[in-house]
Amino acid sequence: ICMPILDGFILAWLMCPLVNAIEHFALYPARDWLISQKPSLQKKKKQLTSYCRGISIVLTLCFVLFLVYGFFRVVIPQIIGSIQSIAGQFPSYVKNVSNWAEKLLADNPDIETTVSDLIDHYSTDLENFLNKTMMPQINAIVKTVSLSMLSFAKAVWNLVIGLIISIYLLASKERFVSQGKKLLYAFWDTRQANVIMEDFRLIDSTFGGFISGKILDSAIIGVLCFVVVSIMKMPYPMLISVIVGVTNIIPFFGPFIGAVPCALLILMVNPMQCLYFIIFIWILQQFDGNFLGPKILGNSLDISPLWIILAVVVGGAVMGPLGMFIGVPIFATIKMFCTDYINRKYDKKYKTAAAIGTSDAEQESES
Repeated sequence: ICMPILDGFILAWLMCPLVNAIEHFALYPARDWLISQKPSLQKKKKQLTSYCRGISIVLTLCFVLFLVYGFFRVVIPQIIGSIQSIAGQFPSYVKNVSNWAEKLLADNPDIETTVSDLIDHYSTDLENFLNKTMMPQINAIVKTVSLSMLSFAKAVWNLVIGLIISIYLLASKERFVSQGKKLLYAFWDTRQANVIMEDFRLIDSTFGGFISGKILDSAIIGVLCFVVVSIMKMPYPMLISVIVGVTNIIPFFGPFIGAVPCALLILMVNPMQCLYFIIFIWILQQFDGNFLGPKILGNSLDISPLWIILAVVVGGAVMGPLGMFIGVPIFATIKMFCTDYINRKYDKKYKTAAAIGTSDAEQESES
């Protein structure tokens, strides 16, 4: 029952930074310039501000819907065509790999025979898996989806209702925040309410900064990968770029998860280009890890690589790929809460002890 409301809150939270950016960098300066040109509009500043909010929400929705349309109109058909091409030309790809292995191992007949046998054996298994296991399952999935149109329509309907709710939330977000603060300070004393407000700000900055920054970072990496792969005339540039961009969302392990299947795919088509691709991915990840990522994410996550690995492993075991993504900000938030709590307890204990020691010393001095 509450799923549309939850969808609305999530959509509003994700779109809020873009709405704020459009307002502060474009619409509010235009509003102030218009008022400076016509001082009589100063009396209507509140009304103009509401117009700015409405325009920013409309522009944000248009941008989001354009991205969704572009993804399904351009990316999905190319990915499907690439998968179909891989399945249809798989035997020729196996032959390419075999020929390359024969040339590479021409001086080592024993190793050549072993490698060729392994390629023939596992290529047959993989081809059987693609044709007899994967394709029937895809057909079964398509049939299941076609027979479950009611559930799909319900999910879409919930998303549409959530989108409408998100529009109302974005339109009056300051009023909702004000009501939430009033409720908070009404039921808790000022000190506790201040602590809770700081905790909410910490959670919002950690999750919001990481999720929005990581999505933007991965999108840029995917676009760069598509441009370079297309220039280098490697096979299936769209499929490879989507895999690299999507898996890059996963911290630490993402680049390796995305690079391995892409390298194997290129290896079947052109082994030499596979080597170039591995070198390019290494350069791209160095650029992302040392320049692009820090510039976009900043200090939104102040945790060591050990905690990141632990968060990805535990999050993936509990929630799968989604857990690998959101596990890092969850661990970062928990770590910040624990650090803050430990520091408060430490300061309270030793400052109290220091105060008692100072008081005893003053009494001894007076005596």
